[in-house]
Amino acid sequence: MTFDFIDLKDIMDKITIIKPKKTFSLNDLKEVWKYKELLYFFTWRDLKVRYKQTFVGAGWAIFQPFVTMVVFTIFFSKLANIPSNGVPYPIFVYTGLLFWQFFSSALGDTSNCLISNKSIITKVYFPRLILPLSSVLTKLVDFGISALVLILLMFYYGFVPRLESVFVIPIVLAISFMASVGLGLTLAAINVKYRDVRYALPFFIQMLLFVTPVIYPASIAGKYSWLLALNPMTGAIQSARASLLGTTPINWTLIGISFLACAVLLLIGIYVFKKVERYFADII
Repeated sequence: MTFDFIDLKDIMDKITIIKPKKTFSLNDLKEVWKYKELLYFFTWRDLKVRYKQTFVGAGWAIFQPFVTMVVFTIFFSKLANIPSNGVPYPIFVYTGLLFWQFFSSALGDTSNCLISNKSIITKVYFPRLILPLSSVLTKLVDFGISALVLILLMFYYGFVPRLESVFVIPIVLAISFMASVGLGLTLAAINVKYRDVRYALPFFIQMLLFVTPVIYPASIAGKYSWLLALNPMTGAIQSARASLLGTTPINWTLIGISFLACAVLLLIGIYVFKKVERYFADII
């Protein structure tokens, strides 16, 4: 009988250990691009799951902001006499709701994306950044569907968007995207260890609605309007209304400040996410 002795060093040399890095690098972007088909799969899966066995289907993406617009119009415009910068209140509030609901719903889904995909995270390796990105991309599809109502409202009320809206709207979308991803990454990382996030976030989003000029113009705050400007979504919503409805002149300085603030939020979110990523599978 003969025995074959195996050199342990040779075995260790052939073993590839896959583990996340502590910090974000360009290689992470390359890896996300490498797994782009998986990103598409997660996005398509979330869309199908959301509207599976529903009678209205994707029409819910229109129904929710439209009904909210009607309720806000009745209570805040008719009863509370909230001003709307000289434009009809329904189109004024719907423009704000369009971007606000994209941000708030994307933030909610992103913060819970790791918990809802626990079975996949603990079994298969892939870039974890794909999960929050797919959550936001899903909401971007809903945003596109909901925007059809805004187009109809603009046609009904006779509003023609400014030429600058071709440049402003993509920037506003980028601001909303970075804000939801940045905050979502931070909350998702915290939510893995402390499940309080799922209970606190709906309350936080509800309170944030009232310090964001969705149902009222920012000018109503008077000398305290600078406090609203600290909210990055204030610049996004104001700029969207200015370019589409002509409520105010387009404030490029405010757009720049909001863009930079959301870029910082995104970098912070990525840093926190990557710092905790190596422990996801152990504590989720």
